[in-house]
Amino acid sequence: MTALVTILDDEPQIRTMLSDALSEAGFRTAAYARATEFEAALRSATPDVCLVDLGLPDRDGLAVVHRLALESGAAIIIISGRAQVQDRVTGLELGADDYIIKPFDPAEVVARVRARLRQSKPREHAGNTATFRGWTAHFDRYVLVDETGEEIGFSHAEGEVLRLFLDSPKRLISRQQMQESLGGAAGESFDRAMDVRISRLRTKLREDPKNPQLIKTIYGAGYIFLGDVSWT
Repeated sequence: MTALVTILDDEPQIRTMLSDALSEAGFRTAAYARATEFEAALRSATPDVCLVDLGLPDRDGLAVVHRLALESGAAIIIISGRAQVQDRVTGLELGADDYIIKPFDPAEVVARVRARLRQSKPREHAGNTATFRGWTAHFDRYVLVDETGEEIGFSHAEGEVLRLFLDSPKRLISRQQMQESLGGAAGESFDRAMDVRISRLRTKLREDPKNPQLIKTIYGAGYIFLGDVSWT
């Protein structure tokens, strides 16, 4: 089925411009001016990508992004006039996958959406379920299940990082490799976002923060996942 892209922006001209560009590119679209309408629609439709403006009339846009990251399997792209580095860092830390600053070229947004969808596709050599060290990761449901059956949810952004590790166990993954695989501009904001996502994954995997046993930091080089992984 054609991918569904939802647009949350209170400016009518932005919604129209994005809807037209994405529709011409072959995507299905749905556009909303208010967060309440957008969140109500999510109960009956599951988008593949969400484009979210931060300056909303009825809700803090960052709060919407954070909730989406925790509860939705969709990729999240922030589109905002806020150009400060801290705004970009905060958005990525809260679970966004990408950040586009207004004004923008619609063609760039279409390209970014396509890039996120390519990166979200399951690897051909692996399924959607991975087992390692007493854990099972279900990438179709975005949950981790421990040996007792307790479920712990993870965001789309966290899932991208976890899958990168599980696809290459016991191999060093450099920051550059992470940036090339996950997309986004290299730099301080990307590095900080990765640090936050890895820290959250360690917490969900109940790792000792002082001596993690699964996701090891190799200072000055990158990270390595030390568990044996089985895919189904």
